[in-house]
Amino acid sequence: MQLYHGIRLSVRARKAAGVAFLALAFGLPASLSTAQDEVKLSDAQARNLGVRVTHPIPSRTDLTLPYPVQLVIPTQQLWVVSAPVAGMVANLLVGRGDRATAGQPLVTLESPSFVSQQRDYLHAIAQEHLVSQQLARNVDLFEGKAVPQRVLEASQAEARQAALVVAERRQMLHLSGMSDDAISRLAQQAAISATLTVHAPQTASVVELAVSPGQRLEQSAPLVKLARLSPLWAEIAVPAANIRAIHTGAKVEIEGYSIAGKVVLVSETIDAATQTILVRAEVPNDGELHPGQTTAARIGFLSAGESAFEIPYSGLIRRGEQTSVFVAFDGGFRLVPVKLLAEDQDHVVVSGAVTERDAIAIGGISALRGMLSGLGQ
Repeated sequence: MQLYHGIRLSVRARKAAGVAFLALAFGLPASLSTAQDEVKLSDAQARNLGVRVTHPIPSRTDLTLPYPVQLVIPTQQLWVVSAPVAGMVANLLVGRGDRATAGQPLVTLESPSFVSQQRDYLHAIAQEHLVSQQLARNVDLFEGKAVPQRVLEASQAEARQAALVVAERRQMLHLSGMSDDAISRLAQQAAISATLTVHAPQTASVVELAVSPGQRLEQSAPLVKLARLSPLWAEIAVPAANIRAIHTGAKVEIEGYSIAGKVVLVSETIDAATQTILVRAEVPNDGELHPGQTTAARIGFLSAGESAFEIPYSGLIRRGEQTSVFVAFDGGFRLVPVKLLAEDQDHVVVSGAVTERDAIAIGGISALRGMLSGLGQ
């Protein structure tokens, strides 16, 4: 039987009156007959009804249909290196897309504020030295009963205060990006520099440069945005009607990528414009995936214990909560119940008493349904 050029079907007639009605409605011979869930047609009748068929495509039962995906950098793996002091950008030492190692120089700044911080630190060290000397003299004098105890206590308080100021100034230099070795050299050599180098806090990729050479900046202005690119987030837009089958921890396969990820979030809100729900998966990245990339993904939702097939959406028949398809047999079409596993706007995945050798009706469905409802009552 050639299904695309007409279909021959044979079934029992159930109501002669119904047959006559359909014969008038569709221009069919009065000998047309049906049994419950079956329809009998000649080749000419099938052509007149516009019946078209296709063969189901085997589909995996443990994964959904493909959904659109955008790859993004997890928020906890993004950070901004900012200017520790006000100044001017003297030089950029990295470019967008570079991989920077921990401690690698990123930007050099020329900053009068940095000069002031170094001067204040050296002044605090000098003051601490003077106060320490005074405290030592007062200790000797107190032991010789030359000064009262309150003078000694005052010297001790001044020494503590001077030490706190040194620690504060040293911490300010740390926050400006100076290492312990550089601060020690400053204290020993008193060599004040107007140039400050900003280093990468850890190994990461440069995803954005926020400045250019010659640009003047305020303190805390962003300089470079860094990111760790593994793992990435796959943000998947899943139709709200399909979300019940998807759960946290489910496997996710990115199209064309061999390493599977897993669902870490199923959003509790719905996008009003698209009627989709955000599903977020975490995917290890070996360098093949790129932030901002759009692709497709399938999400695990069933065990692989049954056969499933993909057919065009137009072939699915819904009766309330029940779903079925019209399957061709020698001389007719039979309505076969199926279980709906997944769907999108173009295709559905079903399981049930169908095989890839069957011919499924995808055109003329309304006419076939009308014939069943008119004759099968």
